[in-house]
Amino acid sequence: MRQFIRFVCGAILTFALFNCSNGIKYSTPKVDAHLLDSLIEKGKFEMANLLIDAIEKSDGLSKEDLYLLNFEKDKMERIKAEFCLTKEDALNYIKKYIPQADEAQIDKWIKDRSLEAKKIDKQVWIFKKGPHNLFLIDSSAAIAYEKIEGKDTATTERFLQGYLPKVIDSFINKTNKSSYSEPVKMRIHIKMRVMPDAAPKGEIIRMWLPYLHSTDKYRDIKLLNVFKSDNSTNENPRGDGAQDYILSPKDYNRQSLYTEMVSNGIDTLKFGYDLEFVSYNQFFPNLEESIKPYDTTSQIYKIYTSEREQHIIFTPAIKELTNSLINKDDSPYQKVKKIWSYINDTFPWAGARDYSTIPNIPMYVLKERHGDCGEVSLLFITMARYAGVPAKWQSGWMLHPGNVNLHDWAEVYYEGIGWVPVDQSFGYIRDGQSDNNLRYFYTKGLDAYRYIVNQEYGALAPLYPTKVYPHNDEVDFQMGEVEWRGGNILNGGWRCWMEVEYL
Repeated sequence: MRQFIRFVCGAILTFALFNCSNGIKYSTPKVDAHLLDSLIEKGKFEMANLLIDAIEKSDGLSKEDLYLLNFEKDKMERIKAEFCLTKEDALNYIKKYIPQADEAQIDKWIKDRSLEAKKIDKQVWIFKKGPHNLFLIDSSAAIAYEKIEGKDTATTERFLQGYLPKVIDSFINKTNKSSYSEPVKMRIHIKMRVMPDAAPKGEIIRMWLPYLHSTDKYRDIKLLNVFKSDNSTNENPRGDGAQDYILSPKDYNRQSLYTEMVSNGIDTLKFGYDLEFVSYNQFFPNLEESIKPYDTTSQIYKIYTSEREQHIIFTPAIKELTNSLINKDDSPYQKVKKIWSYINDTFPWAGARDYSTIPNIPMYVLKERHGDCGEVSLLFITMARYAGVPAKWQSGWMLHPGNVNLHDWAEVYYEGIGWVPVDQSFGYIRDGQSDNNLRYFYTKGLDAYRYIVNQEYGALAPLYPTKVYPHNDEVDFQMGEVEWRGGNILNGGWRCWMEVEYL
């Protein structure tokens, strides 16, 4: 454990070098952060790299500045890794469903933002998820896709249409006033594998796995087993009391289970745990009747109706859009419902870019006209805050039968009630056309099939022990994080997955 303690202490000392969610901040005027951001956003990578090289050769730069400049280089590499398809590559995929598609049609889709692309220096590159996203974003392309693949009726949606009416009924008909009901018992298994060549032989690899937040939504949380092994054929369970792992303090917004292992350059490193818990549905059927006027002097109100670099910014576009949707006399819930409905009706779900490469995620959604769960949740949070409704981030996993996956959502605060979950991307329950409690369930409730890991994002949700290098995902923490003293180990060097048992 000596190496373990030494590395942890070093990580804590190094934390001051980077504060990713507050934007890049340099200690010297030699570095023009806005110029760098502008060059990278415009795809002028050659110029940005030349500027960074020139700055790095100048005198008076701190170690912190050099560290941040290297992250700018890393960001460009991440963007190039995601925008990696040529127009020909995109056509080869799209023609399976739209045989008559040609380069002129590709250009048209790029122009109307149905097909996400980026000009990097002198060449246009297509986002690697762009061709598939096209069939989610463009309605006529979606019809062509359905003719071959059939209409996709989501497994989770079918499940919820049968499940939620019973949940709502349990809240409406019960005599107690609790906002929790209908518990579900689950056992989850989270497993991480780090490839043998992820770091040189003899190097310490630091690993963080997402862990459950012990909120009021959960009962009877039991860590059954923690295992780790550097032998690819013989796992060595460590659930017998050996404390060579660290759980985050319970007051941390981001919960994780951490360990270190030494690479031998030959074997896959294995790390994971088994956890059992009871999860409750949460719902507020008579929400509007209980809301009181906000105490605008309270800390909760001030903090969670404020802007926050770099994604929660009240830009002119955010202000104009929000003002067009709400009236000054709307109740807090009416504001939430209007914003939620607009986002649901306007921005289709599509596979997302690496969040760390997007300067302002809500503005990205408005520009590109689509977004995944985290992107639309940040747009909702920003608009709700500007409308005077306290809102914040929450995320982790969705654990629905047949669809275990990463997921992000939000919470809003109502005076007299407290924090209420709002799932922007789950949207309307379609069978609830005549039942507002069902149709708008996710404006004031959350089903039991959730694994909450994060109560905040970015700098307000640091990992414990502290990471030395920037988070692979500066907003979210769901798959885990892996690094060694030479830098981050990106997802190609490791993988993580979850298995769920319903008890």
